[in-house]
Amino acid sequence: MPKITFMGAGSSVFAKNILGDSMLSPALHDAHIALYDIDPKRLRESKKMLQFLNKNINKGRAKITSHLGKPNRKAALKDANYVVNAIQVGGYEPSTVIDFEIPKKYGLRQTIADTIGIGGVFRVLRTAPVMMAFAQDMEKVCPDAWFLNYTNPMCAVTGAVLRGTDIRAVGLCHSVQACASGLLRRVGMLDDVKDLHWEIAGINHQAWLLEVTDSGKDLYPEIKRRAAKMNREARKKGAEKHTDMVRFEMMRHFGYYVTESSEHSAEYMPYWIKSKYPELIEEFNIPLDEYPRRCIRQIERWRERSHELVNNKKLSHDRTHEYGSYIMEAMETDVPFRIGGNILNDGNYITNLPKNAVVEVACLVDRNGVQGTYVGDLPEQLAALNRTKINTQLCTLEAVFNRSKDSVYQAAMLDPHTSSELSLDDIRKMCDEMIKAHEMESFFKKGKAFKMPRMWNA
Repeated sequence: MPKITFMGAGSSVFAKNILGDSMLSPALHDAHIALYDIDPKRLRESKKMLQFLNKNINKGRAKITSHLGKPNRKAALKDANYVVNAIQVGGYEPSTVIDFEIPKKYGLRQTIADTIGIGGVFRVLRTAPVMMAFAQDMEKVCPDAWFLNYTNPMCAVTGAVLRGTDIRAVGLCHSVQACASGLLRRVGMLDDVKDLHWEIAGINHQAWLLEVTDSGKDLYPEIKRRAAKMNREARKKGAEKHTDMVRFEMMRHFGYYVTESSEHSAEYMPYWIKSKYPELIEEFNIPLDEYPRRCIRQIERWRERSHELVNNKKLSHDRTHEYGSYIMEAMETDVPFRIGGNILNDGNYITNLPKNAVVEVACLVDRNGVQGTYVGDLPEQLAALNRTKINTQLCTLEAVFNRSKDSVYQAAMLDPHTSSELSLDDIRKMCDEMIKAHEMESFFKKGKAFKMPRMWNA
């Protein structure tokens, strides 16, 4: 009977997807599911929901336990085979609000702020220490478990676990599996494709669709023709916009389509959100402050539907496309499964990216674990774009590992969007203000015992 520990189980909808998927797998339906969270109300709600689900779709075969807060964390993790991580440290309030409002005072605007950029840097700073604390507990009570990470910023926090502990980990995202079909749907080609094949590699939220074919025929020329036409029409003043304009324009200039959405991609590069060119925001349909709006909507939707989800005695579930249950199933059964995984590049999978970076590549999963596949060199312009993100990620990890404020400043100074808008002095001032607002000062006092700030509690 495998044990699955879910960290951040108060994320009820996501817990339903991953654990409901697991209940539908014959290899996992008798698992011990250990739920861990720091919010007692959300933990109770998730446990109640999963008990209904277990009864309705799994004949009650899974064992479900709940574990509240740090004093019970090791009990949740003890003897686990798989640890699924879906935490958000600091929440919408205060942390996400801080990540947007302080940079805005300096004239630095963002859309999502969860991967790189100044918001991504500070999300790593408050998230990586918590995840490394999880992994250090795992080293003591379940050293052979696999850590399946869904928390952003994916590359940096997965890299913190892989480089800072002995725990085996893989980062998992939603953007790879739907990339090629989503692109074909947007340009009106999907229904005509009979035998779709694609290859994707790069880094999380900026991996590249390197090949897309139908029965061996290269689809890129027609995709690019249609995408360029769509953008030409949409860029006209007063024209109806579409939601993929940044990605289509990047494909026009750099030759390849990127996995993550236009609202994410707009803040990863220095080309789009520019005080000198404010017209680009409307022209390319860039939604500034999008993530805070989503958070508010999600909080309101949960208030509206939580009672129905948590108290629905007839609750059911259909297996999703999330990788989590398929990875655990492949490891249990030794039947191979292919994923797009985020792993350390120490196997030189992408040969023109740094070996200490986390890359997103095709991986084979079986009883031996997660094994990356060889890509070789990316087209140089794509590797160059990736390296500008990797620079910031690696400097942010230096800040975490060495408790170095200088590395925080340097990470921000190397971020493409931040450095294109602010002076070096303003970047330092902004970082100092954010360090104070996030209650991080003690973290950077070397030689002093580190105590998690209240808002980092996990």
